[in-house]
Amino acid sequence: MRHGEVANPEGVLYGRLPGYHLSELGREMAERVAEHLAGRDVVEVTASPLERAQETATPIAKAHGLDLGSDERLIEADNVFQGKTFGVGDGALRNPDNWKHLTNPFRPSWGEPYIDQVVRMMGALNAAKDRARGHEAVLVSHQLPIWTVRSYVERRRLWHDPRKRQCTLASVTSFTFQGDRIVSVGYSEPAIDLVPAHLRAGAKPVAGKSKAFGA
Repeated sequence: MRHGEVANPEGVLYGRLPGYHLSELGREMAERVAEHLAGRDVVEVTASPLERAQETATPIAKAHGLDLGSDERLIEADNVFQGKTFGVGDGALRNPDNWKHLTNPFRPSWGEPYIDQVVRMMGALNAAKDRARGHEAVLVSHQLPIWTVRSYVERRRLWHDPRKRQCTLASVTSFTFQGDRIVSVGYSEPAIDLVPAHLRAGAKPVAGKSKAFGA
């Protein structure tokens, strides 16, 4: 699961920075997904250590009477632009000092390599599968790592256009295992009616509205 909306009035790419919590709307998204998953056979809930992921996972764990776990492998992708604005016409790309980080979109040159994200996310998935074998586990992470590991499992190239990621706020990307092998991938958006239009997959950038890719 991707976390809910974050309180981010400055419109920065917050990445792995501490102190970024869910907004009121984000908490409503988390509760909505907890209700959606209430009838599932969930025996484990684990989240990225970042506040927004832990806060998203909390009502899910509570609904199932479980302790909430933390796994560093679910953390957001590292990004040299974290802490900077990335808006339309007024962000970090206007600064020539930042252009050196944009030389290789296939790695990518501005942050954690895609393949490194795959390795750690697959590690988290397999560990959860082993602990919850025969049942279901919920892992709360971030858009880019989720989309990257899904692309790997579905045998797509890892480099991509961020605007085309199918990983909306509070969405659920499901990996079904048969034994130790992933046999299917599903996707659902239990809280889509709560997601602002400019934050949905494929939305065009709007001046004055932040869309923090990989958040």
